[in-house]
Amino acid sequence: MKIFLTGATGFVGHHVAKALAAEGANLRMLVRKSSNLANLKGIDGDLVVGDLLDPQALRAALADCDAVMHVAADYRLWIPDPDAMYRANVDGTRALLRLARESGVKRFVYTSSVATMHFRTDGMVINEDTPVSLDDMVGHYKRSKFLAEQEALHAAAQGQQVVILNPTTPIGPNDRKPTPTGRIFVDFLKRKFPAYVDTGLNLVDVAEVARAHVLALTKGAPGRRYILGGENLTLKQILDKMSAITGIPSPTAKIPFAVATTYAFFEEWITGRILRREPRATLEEVRMGRKKMFASSARAQQELGFNIAPVYPALRAAIEWFRLNGYAP
Repeated sequence: MKIFLTGATGFVGHHVAKALAAEGANLRMLVRKSSNLANLKGIDGDLVVGDLLDPQALRAALADCDAVMHVAADYRLWIPDPDAMYRANVDGTRALLRLARESGVKRFVYTSSVATMHFRTDGMVINEDTPVSLDDMVGHYKRSKFLAEQEALHAAAQGQQVVILNPTTPIGPNDRKPTPTGRIFVDFLKRKFPAYVDTGLNLVDVAEVARAHVLALTKGAPGRRYILGGENLTLKQILDKMSAITGIPSPTAKIPFAVATTYAFFEEWITGRILRREPRATLEEVRMGRKKMFASSARAQQELGFNIAPVYPALRAAIEWFRLNGYAP
């Protein structure tokens, strides 16, 4: 099967590329001129230099492809120019869907995010059928991914074979950027995590997320969303597990959200706007943290054959990788 893959140099995309290559897929991988290609070492496939912001240039790369796997996204919780995020995540997705349709590509797998779901402050476990609207989205990243997902759903409603995957919080090795979740690991390993807030995440092994992408090519139903998750854990539980692996003490002080909000406000203004560097905390993160992002992956388990696995091995693999690659002592 010939597959056009976006986001192959990223954290999730690189694992998807490895999983597809292991199944014998013929890969065409989109990379930018500025991309770090370290994650693609050892993965067979053709590189296509281009950008989602210039989709017309990708038309030739889609020729004769059986499927598009669109994993690329602008994933940041702080950005000086939010319009750039909407252009990449929303406009880029819309254009790629159109090009795939015009090129006769039979299958389109879109990697969305669990961020497009409606989470609650009471920790209720949600699923794909939990009612949600744009008003429920906190911050530009969530709003842009929600709007991009709507483009994918609209295309599916018009007859395009689009399958939508919603990973929760993937963890594992090769998080080079690192992602916002990866920065939690790095800060903890550097002993820069003195306290925590009362929030929760669903952690999932990135290798299982990648395997689900392969399954979605043949088993996913067009127009269906599939949450790809693992364990629902509070932030404190995650830190305790990391402590058990590393021996680094887990923080015991819990920060009220009012204090976290004040800290994030000054971080955004001083570090972000004045010093022009990425702040250690943002108001968007604090607002998101008020809701526990607990989710069920039962649909993916039943329809795709997704494996809901314990997250401990992925936690250990992520910690070992960050240490071995100089992110932390």
